[in-house]
Amino acid sequence: MPIENSRIEGFYKLSVSERRELLAEIAELSEEHVEAWARTGELDEESADRMIENVIGTYSLPIGVATNFVVDGSHYAIPFVLEEPSVVAAASNMAKRCLANGGFKSDNDDPVMIGQIQVVGCEDPQGARDSIITSKEELVSSCNEVDPILVKFGGGCKDLDARVIETGSGPMVIVHIHVDCRDAMGANAVNTMAETIAPKVEELTRGTVILRIISNLAVLRLARVSAVFTPKEMSDRGDDAAKGAEVIEGVIQAYHFAEADPFRATTHNKGIMNAISSVALACGQDWRAIESGAHSYASHERRYGSLTKWSKDEGGNLVGSIELPMAVGLVGGAVRVHPAAQANVALLGVESADELAKVMAASGLAQNLGALRALATVGIQAGHMKLHVRNMAVTAGAEGEEVDLVASRLRDKGGRITQAAVIEELEELRRQ
Repeated sequence: MPIENSRIEGFYKLSVSERRELLAEIAELSEEHVEAWARTGELDEESADRMIENVIGTYSLPIGVATNFVVDGSHYAIPFVLEEPSVVAAASNMAKRCLANGGFKSDNDDPVMIGQIQVVGCEDPQGARDSIITSKEELVSSCNEVDPILVKFGGGCKDLDARVIETGSGPMVIVHIHVDCRDAMGANAVNTMAETIAPKVEELTRGTVILRIISNLAVLRLARVSAVFTPKEMSDRGDDAAKGAEVIEGVIQAYHFAEADPFRATTHNKGIMNAISSVALACGQDWRAIESGAHSYASHERRYGSLTKWSKDEGGNLVGSIELPMAVGLVGGAVRVHPAAQANVALLGVESADELAKVMAASGLAQNLGALRALATVGIQAGHMKLHVRNMAVTAGAEGEEVDLVASRLRDKGGRITQAAVIEELEELRRQ
């Protein structure tokens, strides 16, 4: 179950161990979950060796927690796994700014994935396509015989269609099976179904089946999340509606830039995936499939553009929404093997793939607003560099308490933070 309240005041001020203890308490986590976070190598070599081939060790990244998220009335503390500073802080900050209107609202599709069967060498491609459609019920039934347990829980193959495409190798008949995967990502079930009916497809088309595989362009499995931000919430101090209205105008203009220009849209969407991919990685999801599907959807049947939309309502509030494929699962995969992924899912408290999908989409919308708001006001580097300065201090040779002292002194000065400025500050500190 989700936590009772994601508003964790002063969370960033706690030590790492104190944060773990607090989250364990509010999310009712087990000692095993806390230990999975605390271990230097949270994945033992034996488990790692079962996950992929030729294992030589493991590689760790920080796990951060984004707070203040309310999605469909439930509070979530969201785990992020990434190396980039400012992402967790920005997402948490923006999530807090839509609480006056109840946080984020979702409207997701059913978890339907597409499996593709490629047929070549058909003498009459259109006739072959028609034969497939005529035998739809039989083919769907054959698919569902493969996984009766999935069907029992309301999933299974729900539909089938076919089309003819022209390619450099001549016309091909492409069959699509639509499979409701319930709480699984679905690759294994979809691929098995496609392979099972391939001989029947060859018989019907008098062609040759080549590929039988899932598509990561999951246009039937879209996650949709929206939120409303008042001018006061968008202001720096939280009470200056006039300033907030100016910020809203800047956000919308920045969005229109991304909507119209693929060069801007690419970086715009990268910022969205800063959050979504980080949550996917934290929760043991196939983040490469999610990335691929998102960027493909951004150009699906159109010029590459923004995955989000931003506008104003009649009251002058900022209205944001996001729509993208979200092929996630809680059954199978790394989420069932990786102890830290298990702990992170337990922290989230999600009980279905749909719930995980909406939380991930909400994180992407919040992160996008954080980037747009920064770009429209002080610029993206100001906040980013303030959080990145500790890494820069370490690179400059700072040790122990020097790291935070150098970072604090540079922040207080308020000037431009560069590596040269960090080195100079460290040298000055050591001279004192």
